[in-house]
Amino acid sequence: MSSPDTAAPKRHLHSGHAMLLALGMIMSTDTLKTAPTVAASVGHWHFLGLWVLGGVVSLVGALSYVEMAAAFPDAGGEYSFIRRAWGDRLGGLYAWSRFAIMHTGWVALMANLAADHVGAALAWGTGAKVCFALALVAGMTALNVAHVRLGFLTQALLVAAVALGFASVVGAGLVVSAAPMLPDAPPPAMGQVAVAMIYIFLAYGGWSDAATLSAEVRSSRHGMAIATIGSISLLSAIYVGLNWAMMRGLGEVALATSSAPAADLAGRAFGWAGEALVVGVVGLSTVASINSTIIVCSRTTYAATRDLPALSRIAQWHPTRGTPTRATLAVGAVSLLLTLLSAMTGSGFAAMVDYMTPVYWLFVALGMAAAIRLRLTHPDQPRPIRTPLFPLFPLSFIALALYMLYASFAHLGAGALYGAGVMAVGGGFLALLARKD
Repeated sequence: MSSPDTAAPKRHLHSGHAMLLALGMIMSTDTLKTAPTVAASVGHWHFLGLWVLGGVVSLVGALSYVEMAAAFPDAGGEYSFIRRAWGDRLGGLYAWSRFAIMHTGWVALMANLAADHVGAALAWGTGAKVCFALALVAGMTALNVAHVRLGFLTQALLVAAVALGFASVVGAGLVVSAAPMLPDAPPPAMGQVAVAMIYIFLAYGGWSDAATLSAEVRSSRHGMAIATIGSISLLSAIYVGLNWAMMRGLGEVALATSSAPAADLAGRAFGWAGEALVVGVVGLSTVASINSTIIVCSRTTYAATRDLPALSRIAQWHPTRGTPTRATLAVGAVSLLLTLLSAMTGSGFAAMVDYMTPVYWLFVALGMAAAIRLRLTHPDQPRPIRTPLFPLFPLSFIALALYMLYASFAHLGAGALYGAGVMAVGGGFLALLARKD
């Protein structure tokens, strides 16, 4: 039997199971929270078009990551691509941003979102909501420490249940009478479109995380292509159908001003049972999103600490549980801290969006640039999957990422600066570790 110091990920995932896991990494009920913001920003004629655009652009970006995941499979996923292309410093900074900002911040966002929905249904006070959010994060951390199959099986079941729940909301949009729409309005300003796309891309965000499964998918040639392309295609259909149903059933004004549009729609169609259904879907979806994010972040943290001698004690893959146990516990601890801090702000969802967005787009740009650099520096590396229209696809996505980076600082709150500050602290911390090594 391997010791924890020598154990490593094993290829145990079928492509279909990997696709469900990847879908769970992207799909979440934050689309229910973002739909009113998008509707208020652009109006009904542009509303669905931007959701379709978000899916298409995400698929274009994902194709470059599929190529890199098939050519350079590693539990670190995007971290390993950036490190291989740009060196240890940027690779380490990426891992820090995921550990201290992006992934743990997402766990906090989802935990507070679940607490808000469940608390509203059960008339909880602030203290009860915070305790629920913390308990949810702690429970999912323990699940992923217990055994890899337990965490992965739970994720597949949760994703299937959430997809069925979203389909029920689409059905509600078909049952109710179509709501009246506002007369044609002038095209939205570029700033309004930018705000809408920040929230839409947040809903689609997570497709790059699927690369962390590349060392565990059985089919090293086509497994990641099936998982990534299949999950984004399914998600696009779900999101477009869901947002069409909410716009049709509620109308532009009601959707833009609703705090729980899916519940409002289901309530109109099915009464209290419909509202209860949406509460259940939100609960399951947030649990699935928290679970998948812990899966991803623990693997990125494992890979990064594996490459940093000063932190190598964290990089232990348990030989029987099949999990990066210490990395998972570290991720859980930071997630609990951010969950508590974001709840204390009184606007947990918006605070976490501001905190995460600029850092996310910075590293998306670097990840896309890595696809081009690795083609140049490793031309003989076997690539079972190649990005079509190369380098047009990655170059166009780099341009988009840089614009979204600018827009996040221009249109979001002070949280954007907090996220950048935390990343700067991480850069100093990594510099000290490098000097120590």
